[in-house]
Amino acid sequence: MYRLTAGHRGAIAVATALTLLASALGLAQPLVAKHVVDATGRGQVVWPLLVVLGALFLVEAATAATGRFLLERMGEGVVRQLRHGLVGRLLRLEMREYDRHRGGDLISRVTADTTVVREVVSQALVDLVTGSLVAAGAIALMAWLDPLLLLLVAGTVATAAVVVASLLTGIRCASEHMQNSVGAIAADLERALTSLPMVRVHRAEEREAAGIGARVDAAYGAGVRTARLASFMSSAVELAVQGSFLIVLVVGGLRVSGDAGSLGDLVAFLLYASYLVLPLSSVFRAVGLIQRGTGAYRRIDEALRLTVEPVTAPRPPSGRAWPGRPAGRPGTGEPPALALRDVHFSYDPRRPVLRGVTFTVPHRRFVALVGPSGAGKSTVFALVARFYEPDAGAVLLDGRPAAGLTREQCRRGIAIVDQNTHVIHGTLRDNIAYAVPGASEADIRRVVERARLEEVVDRLPGGLNAVIGEHGGTLSGGERQRVALARALLARPSLLLLDEPTSHLDAINESALTTVMKDIAQECALLVIAHRLSTVQHADDIVVLQDGRTTAHGRHDELLSRSALYRELAAGQMLRPGGEPRSDFGWTNA
Repeated sequence: MYRLTAGHRGAIAVATALTLLASALGLAQPLVAKHVVDATGRGQVVWPLLVVLGALFLVEAATAATGRFLLERMGEGVVRQLRHGLVGRLLRLEMREYDRHRGGDLISRVTADTTVVREVVSQALVDLVTGSLVAAGAIALMAWLDPLLLLLVAGTVATAAVVVASLLTGIRCASEHMQNSVGAIAADLERALTSLPMVRVHRAEEREAAGIGARVDAAYGAGVRTARLASFMSSAVELAVQGSFLIVLVVGGLRVSGDAGSLGDLVAFLLYASYLVLPLSSVFRAVGLIQRGTGAYRRIDEALRLTVEPVTAPRPPSGRAWPGRPAGRPGTGEPPALALRDVHFSYDPRRPVLRGVTFTVPHRRFVALVGPSGAGKSTVFALVARFYEPDAGAVLLDGRPAAGLTREQCRRGIAIVDQNTHVIHGTLRDNIAYAVPGASEADIRRVVERARLEEVVDRLPGGLNAVIGEHGGTLSGGERQRVALARALLARPSLLLLDEPTSHLDAINESALTTVMKDIAQECALLVIAHRLSTVQHADDIVVLQDGRTTAHGRHDELLSRSALYRELAAGQMLRPGGEPRSDFGWTNA
């Protein structure tokens, strides 16, 4: 809590001072009430004392309300700070962390867990301090009034404290289990909602509901256990309080009737006993809240400790230098836009994905990457975008080792259109201009034309300002892919990576996009993953991947004669000699 409240300790100090002042005003009221009772018994004028008592009550209420507001505002500030930190952290995690953690569970740490922590910070922290001090003050005044009655009250309170202490560990464990279950609910529900078409077409609604329902039941069980333990704790406190009152009334009444004390002393003692209820209850409640908040904060702290992408470039290994610049196109002296040198990589050390990939992508050239599924093509893209780092070998951008650059420097000149086209909720303009929010109308119109989106803009009500729904639900797969292409082109990258750019396009749009790719290659380097031969046969260079290795490269006609794998892939396209597909089956991926 000390770390959490950094930057808010001034507000905590003021709120604590106000709370203590309000408590002191409250502690003074029984003494004034004692004098009122004693003065009434002697027939003296009491209205001045009643005025003082009323003033104390009003000032106490105003002071306590101000202190509570400051605490609540401070709690919201701590939560805001935590959520900013978590959001910034989660958006910058290493990709391997996303492979190990579920997105919905990470989201629940930003929402549900921080809410629990807010209660701890805004209530438990000050309640623990002020409640203890106020209880100590009340006990001191009760000892001054009647030590014997205080000993009897202390016995009942000590019994309740023992019961509370025995329940704290169970409350903490049950609360942590509940928070984990809530995170699992969010993760499973996010998975089902993001795959809703698949869920419905396979009639899996009931199965998914049952699976998520099991998580809900687990959270319910943990919540009921927490509530049961908290109820026992509350009952112990209430019984101690009620027992204390009964003891004070019976024993104190007997002592007054036996002339061992005054009625005013008994009234004051009873008022202090009642005042002791609130601070003691707040202390016990604070301890319980801290136990519940411990589980939530552990999950938050775990998220804050996850590895993020470094913002600075690493230094080369001691005594070594980064690889030099590879040669570019003959006669130009210009380094290639992209070069891979003997790159090795694996997501799991037991299963290598790339086993020595080497090729180059010169500026203003169209290079295609082909191979069977699982050959490592998409992994190459992930390494070029610095989502992962190679286990061995080097990736060079414009002749500079990517390992010696920051991620931001590497990605500044790169744009990617992958198979899972990402379209966000918002307008068509928002999606196209995502990479360049301040893009001019002319630039947006240029990329709309380049990506063949004019018909989509004309069809949608509102054109570029039309809201296209969650995940682009109002667009077809091919239209979403063209939106992603327009977004990539708007950034004017020096290297454009296209992963299966024609997979969702019909024959007409595929032919148009092939022409677009030829034009794009005149502006920047173009690396395309493709299975359709019609997409790659006009490439300046075709790199063939098999089992994580580059087995051949060259132009279409050269590879037909030199590469058995490429001939097999080409044969799967069922092309006529002229290069046109014989039937719709020709558009399936080989």
